[in-house]
Amino acid sequence: MKYYLLWVALLFSTLVNAVEIKLGDYKNRADVNQFIERLAGESDYTEPELIALFSGVKKQSHLFELLDKPAEKELDWHEYRHIFIKDKRIEQGAKFWRQHAKLLAEVRLKTGVPEEIILAIIGVETFYGVYKGKDPVFDSLVTLAFDYPRRSAFFSRELEQFLLLVKEQNLDPRALKGSYAGAMGVPQFIASSYRSYAVDFDGDGQANLFDSFPDIFASVANYFVKHGWRANEAVAGPLTALDNNSINLLKPGIKTTYKWSDLVQNGLYSNTALDPDTAVALVKLQQKNGAEYWVGLQNFYVITRYNHSELYAMAVYQLSLLIKDRMKQG
Repeated sequence: MKYYLLWVALLFSTLVNAVEIKLGDYKNRADVNQFIERLAGESDYTEPELIALFSGVKKQSHLFELLDKPAEKELDWHEYRHIFIKDKRIEQGAKFWRQHAKLLAEVRLKTGVPEEIILAIIGVETFYGVYKGKDPVFDSLVTLAFDYPRRSAFFSRELEQFLLLVKEQNLDPRALKGSYAGAMGVPQFIASSYRSYAVDFDGDGQANLFDSFPDIFASVANYFVKHGWRANEAVAGPLTALDNNSINLLKPGIKTTYKWSDLVQNGLYSNTALDPDTAVALVKLQQKNGAEYWVGLQNFYVITRYNHSELYAMAVYQLSLLIKDRMKQG
């Protein structure tokens, strides 16, 4: 009996060691080994395949400060706006529109998402595909999943989604570069968004967000549609505070928690024609000499699903208007 128990113990030890990473920055990590074991049991990956991948990971410690201090939280609107609203970005957006006019029109007709909104998203994200990120996506996600406690649950899910994605799309996980938070491709989709919203618009059997502009444009539009985009409706409009307003009684934000009549009753006016019962948000933007206010509608909120910031959404919206104006000017 004693020899039998010893044999079982040795067998169990061998099985455990088979899952253990023995090389690289994440060797001998119990939490990583558990992740590998679970994913191998739930997917098409084998344990040796995952061990080989994780053994080559280099910890990306520089990411922690970037995530702790995103521009959307560190800058005021007048500072943030100047990053993205530049003549070069506007002109390049108009150029892209001219180059892909037929395709963009087809996507708009199919989804209801305007050309200028699609272009503004990829203009803000990657300057129309020029700057897609330089951080290794796999190494970044491993680092954030296992060494960034504040958001480890989120990045653990994204790491799993990434590994499933590259298996489905037949991509090399070691070769993909992206943002410091693991976003990829021209529209900078995180792995879960890629798997949920990317579409194969060119019909080649693969949703390619790195090189296929049909897939890229259609996937951005699909993302918006799935999050509630309303075709032919406004996005936002500037507000004027009338004399004796009580704007300080209202809470700014990105969610459409007010009715338009609520803003009117508190002394706010907009040139955008709205029904009194329209759901709206009060958007506050800090300029150098004080705050300016905008009414945010459902489509403004949808833009914030891409990045949960009123600064981001307003940069995308204003860039879209400028690109459209540039197109009208020829």
